[in-house]
Formats: sequence, C-alpha cells, structure tokens
Amino acid sequence: MLDDLLWTAPIVMSATALWRLPSLWNGDALQRALWMCCAGFAAALWCRVPSVKEALDHSPVTDLSALLKYVFSLAAILAGLKYIIAAYEGPSARGARPRHVTVSVWVSRVAHGFAFAWLAILIVLFFAAVDRSEPSTDFAADHAGQWGAELFLTVAYVYLGAAAGVACFQWGRASRRAEYRSLRIGLALMSAAMLIYAVYPALRIITVLAPTGANAVTMRTVADSVTLTVALLWAVGAAIPSTIVLAERWAAWRTYQKLFPLWSDLIRQYPHLALQPAGSRLSETFRVWAPLDIRLDRRAQEIAHAVEQLRHHATPRLLPCAQYLAETHEDPEPAAEAYWISAALESAQAGRRAASPARGLPAKPLTNSRAEAYWLALVVDTYVRVAPEVISMLHERAGQPEPVQKAVDSRSVSVQVVAT
Repeated sequence: MLDDLLWTAPIVMSATALWRLPSLWNGDALQRALWMCCAGFAAALWCRVPSVKEALDHSPVTDLSALLKYVFSLAAILAGLKYIIAAYEGPSARGARPRHVTVSVWVSRVAHGFAFAWLAILIVLFFAAVDRSEPSTDFAADHAGQWGAELFLTVAYVYLGAAAGVACFQWGRASRRAEYRSLRIGLALMSAAMLIYAVYPALRIITVLAPTGANAVTMRTVADSVTLTVALLWAVGAAIPSTIVLAERWAAWRTYQKLFPLWSDLIRQYPHLALQPAGSRLSETFRVWAPLDIRLDRRAQEIAHAVEQLRHHATPRLLPCAQYLAETHEDPEPAAEAYWISAALESAQAGRRAASPARGLPAKPLTNSRAEAYWLALVVDTYVRVAPEVISMLHERAGQPEPVQKAVDSRSVSVQVVAT
C-alpha cells in the first residue's frame, strides 16, 4: 500500500506541476511561486520512490537521493515563502504595507539568503564528512553514531524545520486574512502541512543524536508516511483555490451559453450592435476570439444595448403589465423583464414603433459585469419559455405601437396641416 502511494503521490504532483507550467511565462509572481512549490515537492517525492531511490543511491554518487530530497524539499519551502509574499502583495493589498507583511518579506529574504550558505555547507558535509561506502536503506538510521552523518542531518533538519516553521506561521496568518473562503481553506491546509514538516525534523534530530534502536526499514516507513501526509495536505490545499476557479469558469461558460438564445434574437434584430454577426450556436461555441471573461462581458453588454433599443418598440403600459403578469412566477423580477423583452422584440420584428421611447427596465444593484450576466441568465430562463399567447395577452392589455409606415404617414399629415 505504502509503495503504491509512493508512486502515486509524485505522479500526481508532477502532473500538477506540468499543468501549471505555462504560469512560468504567462503567470504572475503568485502563480510562478506555486509552480515552484509543486515542482520542488514533486522532485522530493520522486527521490523516495523505491526504484528511483535505488538508482540514485547506486549511481556514481552513493546515497545521492538523501542529498537531493533535502535540497528539493528546501526549494519547495522557499518557493512557498515566495508564494505567501506574492499573496500578501496581490490585488487585496491596499495602501501602506502592513507590519506583518513587511516582517514576512524580511524573513523571506533572510531565508533565501541563508539558503545558499546552507546548501554549500550541506554539500561539503555530504561529500567530505559522511561515510558513503555503502548505499543506505534509511540514511539517518544506517548512519547512526557517525559524527559526519549526524552533523549533516542536523544542519539539514534544523534549516528545513526553521523554514517550514516560518512558512507555517505565515500561511496560517494569511489564511485568517484571506478575502476568499477557498483561499482561507487552502492556506490553512498548507499551513498544517508545514506544521508537520516543522515538527518532524525536530523529532528526527532527536533520533539522530539519541538513536532509538529502530531499524532502517521502520524509520524509512515513518519518514515516507510523514512525507506523503505532508504532500497530501499541501496538494489539497493548493488545489482548492484552483478548483474554485475552475468551478467559476465552468459557471461562466454555462452562463455564456445560456445567454445565446436572447443574444441571438436581439442581435439579429440589431446587427449593428454586435462586433460580429450572430451565427449558429455551434459556430458561436467554437468562435474563440477573446478570453471567456471578455466574451461573456461583451455578450452581456450587447444584450443590454439591444434591450435599450427595445424602448422604441414598447408602450408605456407594457412594463406594468409584464410585472403584473409575472407576480405568480417563482422568480417574478427576471420573469417580468423576460415578458417585456419578448413583447417589445415581437413589436420590433413586426415593424411597429412607439411615438416616443418607453421607460426602460428598472435599475438593478449589480456590482460588476459577471453579476449582470448571471442576472440575464435568469431572464433567459423565462424568455425561452414565453408562449405566443402570453405575448398576445401583453399586447392586448398594454396596447401596441403603431406600424412604422403608418406613424410616418401620420407625422407627414401633421406637418402638412401645420404648414397650411
């Protein structure tokens, strides 16, 4: 079971790193730091896979897996420190930098500065002071009692534990201040992972300096179990915000598709309002001329502009009649707008135009374009089910605008009478 997990965890983490790879050149500092975290933990996990560990340990550099797993683990933690600094300095940061952010930036710089010295000392100890005549099953247990290995492990674990402790504190603090619930949960899980990674090195230092007598297989099982637990917590914590983002993108995509019937009918009536002529649903689905957010925002704007044009094809009593008719609907406000749009659009298609524009639809407290698109989706839910009988009833109760040609003829007669 444990051997299977030792294969599964690095594969999943490597897949996550590959998935996030474009963020290296397209993403911001937050996304790049998160990729470096994924890549570092993936590399450290691969060093624990039995076949990979054996190949590294039996390479020209004996016990190479021991050195690499510490180096990659530290790289991941340092990237994690950059991640939290990027989160602090992201869009939510306003005004002067808070004290805790300033301290976090200073700690991150110190940690990165000492990392190079730590790495140099670790490499020197590994090659000069550690007895690596034979590959080990568990590096710490097999080298118990050897001063060179004890010094090497002490240096490795002290710095790893300190860096993980700082990351734990910073991520825990940031989780309490995060604006979004998904980010709070993700940072809390990542903080828990770093807490384990901070406590475990302290326990390993104790077992190095005061050997417990446990055999190498047992100690390796414990080490692998801790590493997998940390990897699981960190991976889930890092994935939660991304999962929420994917869910939001899916909701935006569904909304974009749901607006098509209303958008298509309006743009076919007012083609000059659209950037591009309206095509079929299939062609519009595969027409990717801009990112989804921009396309959704543009579709909502074009619908709003076309609805504004419908005021010229509605009587003053149409909106009150639509609101009255929608009172029995489960969602009356968007239903009333759907009835009004349907009736006004039918008048426009039939060539009827009001003498003066009717009052527009009621203003709504929508804070952004995404909220407006979601509101329009509610309108479309009723719009696509409006029966012709309902439109006829609205015209009977509210009256209909005059046909365009008749209105023009009436104005011509009035002009002639005034001239006479």
